[in-house]
Amino acid sequence: MLKNYVQIACKVYMRRKLFTAINLLCIVLTMVVLLVVTAILQATFFPTGVEGKSERFLQIGTLTITNKNSVTRTPLGYKIIDQYLRKMKTVEKVAGVTGPESVSVYQKDSVNEIMMRRADAEYWQILDFKLLSGRVPTEEDVKQGRFVAVINESTAKKLFGPEAALGKKINTSGQQFEIIGVVDDVLHLNAYADMWVPVTTFPSSQYREQFSGNFTAMLMGKSPADLALIKDELLQVVKQINADDPRHWEHTYMWADGKLDFFARNIMSHDDRADSGAAQLLAGIVIAMLLFMLLPALNLINLNSGRIMERAAEIGVRKAFGANNNELVKQFVMENILLCLFGGLLGLIFTKLTLVWLSNANLVPYMKVDLSFMVFAYGFAIAVVFGVLSGVIPAWKMSRLDPVLALKGAA
Repeated sequence: MLKNYVQIACKVYMRRKLFTAINLLCIVLTMVVLLVVTAILQATFFPTGVEGKSERFLQIGTLTITNKNSVTRTPLGYKIIDQYLRKMKTVEKVAGVTGPESVSVYQKDSVNEIMMRRADAEYWQILDFKLLSGRVPTEEDVKQGRFVAVINESTAKKLFGPEAALGKKINTSGQQFEIIGVVDDVLHLNAYADMWVPVTTFPSSQYREQFSGNFTAMLMGKSPADLALIKDELLQVVKQINADDPRHWEHTYMWADGKLDFFARNIMSHDDRADSGAAQLLAGIVIAMLLFMLLPALNLINLNSGRIMERAAEIGVRKAFGANNNELVKQFVMENILLCLFGGLLGLIFTKLTLVWLSNANLVPYMKVDLSFMVFAYGFAIAVVFGVLSGVIPAWKMSRLDPVLALKGAA
């Protein structure tokens, strides 16, 4: 039976090449947009590679303090990380890293602007950078405040061309650093930078006593099951911070979030509540994608409905020879599903090409996005949904045609 449906569908679409081409174009364009967005969202919320341990660690990006007259939202100071978070019992490792900041690198007669972070030794133990040459800073490097640096591959080529970067020295902000390692380019939230140096290379040690600053904390548990315990213990730590802060703020809020919660909290501005707003954010994304899918689906419905008059005689003949409504509905829906699956296959191919282009075009520095099994599964599901949604209503209308009128070519 399925073989017969496929054969009939192929004949129908070969006879109506213009109609087939328009439908395929509509499906392919929609698939490419949806799958590219899905691939980017997956790489953002569920990263692999350098942040492959993200299911085991939480991150704290901001400290929110309030009183009756004001609300202050600020990145963490190193004092909170070093004197409070490192004492947590449920945490295996705690890392502190500054946000990327633009600095000037001076070389002979040239000046280059690059993004630099300052990090402690635990940072390199939580994130899995791909080391291309040399090494990363050790606990001893950080403890001794050694002026060593790690740069990424693109920065190494930018500053030194084909020459090996290891052992070279670079000057920035009045400090000279020796390059000890070169890593692969990365774009992830906690890893994006061109250059990394030890946190102890700050010109002043004042950062150690600051409640607010430019730091993000990463708290890693031994397993994903520890994350709930870390969040619970953090609530008690926050109470200690509030008591020790000499400014005597009435309320202090600090949340340890996974990737999705971290983005949601910043977008939804849920700094003063445990709920990050992730559910609302996901619901908004899903609704937006469904609405985007609805437009081409309606277009396909209109195109398919327009074929009723063209196929009226065929429907009349089939009904005259005993075809019932259920068989006709199955046939028309199967035709549409097959067309959408073929369009989905083309969509996956063009999505792959688009992602390769995005990764190589440098529109977003160090962006690397690729197709995954999950994105492929989404593509297959979208194609089937398209086929069913855009085929059921026209199929039902076609099956309801009166055989006599259909044989005369009238709906």
